[in-house]
Amino acid sequence: MDVTQPFSDPAAVARYVEDTPRKVPGFADMHRMAMILLAERAPDDANILVLGAGGGLELKAFAEGQPRWRFLGIDPSGEMLDLARRILGPLETRVQLQQGVIDIAPSGPFDGATCFMTLHFLTKPERLRTLRELRRRLKPGATIVVAHHSSPPRGELGNWLTRSVAFANGPGVDFEQAAESAAAMASRLPILPSNEDEALLRKAGFKNVTLFYAGFTFRGWVATA
Repeated sequence: MDVTQPFSDPAAVARYVEDTPRKVPGFADMHRMAMILLAERAPDDANILVLGAGGGLELKAFAEGQPRWRFLGIDPSGEMLDLARRILGPLETRVQLQQGVIDIAPSGPFDGATCFMTLHFLTKPERLRTLRELRRRLKPGATIVVAHHSSPPRGELGNWLTRSVAFANGPGVDFEQAAESAAAMASRLPILPSNEDEALLRKAGFKNVTLFYAGFTFRGWVATA
């Protein structure tokens, strides 16, 4: 099953801008935090690599907050990249968008990178390969910020994923229905325990791996190349 198929579905793409901030706790604030973390080490005219850039929401937040930064945004979905162009509007003059996966990115080196809501779609071997390719394209000491579904290290994914679904559904949620949706998600997505996520970042060559964000099953880390 292709878990990324919804990102080529016109109806799902049309709902993305409204649905995603509702589903991910503190979505806009996560982008603000990520920008602060990147800016600690990136120059004023930084060149930032954004993997999983479809939709353009993080690109818009970064470009508005850092008027001299330039960006390369990569995403496998052409439909989501079209949405990113609409979201960016005139900000697109500082953004290059390319359809594909990490392999199409130039060698850089880049001053920083992000990868949001993307790695939980990848199997463990492919996730490690992607992280290594990201690391290879960063300047020494540059910052990477990642965030995606990740389960507690001692299990209980089902309970926490049910809570994430309940959060996304809003007030008056049916917890039995949320549990069914959570079970379906867990069967489709290769969600890893958070300690394995951290270990993969280190195995890919990143240092100073630190948790900076957590919201139910969503977790975010910052690390340096």
